[in-house]
Amino acid sequence: MADVQAIANRIVENVERVIIGKRAAVQLTVLGLLCQGHILIEDVPGVGKTVLAKTLARSVGCKFQRIQFTPDMLPSDVTGVSVFNQKTREFEFRPGPIHAQIVLVDEINRATPKTQSALLESMEERQVTVDGHTYPLGSPFMVLATQNPIEYEGTFPLPEAQLDRFMLRLRLGYAAKNEEMDMLARQQHQHPLDSIEQVVSVEELSAAQEAIKDIYIDDLVKEYIVDLVRATREHPEVYLGASSRGALSIYRLGQARAAMFGRDFVLPDDVKALAGAALNHRIIVGPAARIKDIEPDAIVQEILDSTAVPGAKVKA
Repeated sequence: MADVQAIANRIVENVERVIIGKRAAVQLTVLGLLCQGHILIEDVPGVGKTVLAKTLARSVGCKFQRIQFTPDMLPSDVTGVSVFNQKTREFEFRPGPIHAQIVLVDEINRATPKTQSALLESMEERQVTVDGHTYPLGSPFMVLATQNPIEYEGTFPLPEAQLDRFMLRLRLGYAAKNEEMDMLARQQHQHPLDSIEQVVSVEELSAAQEAIKDIYIDDLVKEYIVDLVRATREHPEVYLGASSRGALSIYRLGQARAAMFGRDFVLPDDVKALAGAALNHRIIVGPAARIKDIEPDAIVQEILDSTAVPGAKVKA
């Protein structure tokens, strides 16, 4: 696991040259990349959501595309369109920006639900279908979506099926005072993003993504993951709990986190560290909970506090 740890640390350190004081969020982003998952970054404007996505793409040297979602966008603006070629008298497919390895979907909740749905097939099956023809997407493939909080003007809430396809939801938050002063100093002459170079090859990244699948995870830890996910479905304040995809996300993220910290086995502490980011966007609170301003984060923390953590298993 030394190779995976070295690759992960190189990416984290490179991204932190631009994103200051957000190590936990940067580490989660790299974990999502190692797991071939998709990430939703939700926060107010101006805290570095787009810059984080750009820096990650440059660090790993993947083909990068950016899609700026707006209310007037069509699904074909994302997936691509078939155009009639008058010379050959045949239709030719012109790929849309989704045909890349790392795709930044900026302000995903500015587009209408019809356009948002254009991402469903690509995020789950790594392919797009246009006019009856299916086109595979590149590997590795990752969607990094940013969105403003739904209370802001001109936003369309993401449907449950769309949210469930994101492995993680992150929030960056405002930087501390000394971190903002450091940011001002670093950008006196140029943006740090301009000097970011590739630190990991696509081949190294692909090898690391395969290597984490061999990380050992005990049946007791698997049971702990399932217990946490099932508890979200049975909580009295929850209208819709986390899906089985949520359990699989924690499972895979736990393997990646263990490798990032140089272990070849997953601990319950890995699960506890990941549960919030992996489950909070999959929980739909009930009407009574919304009236009481109960957030999914609080529900996940309550479940973590009340669910028994597995101990050591005695070998026979």
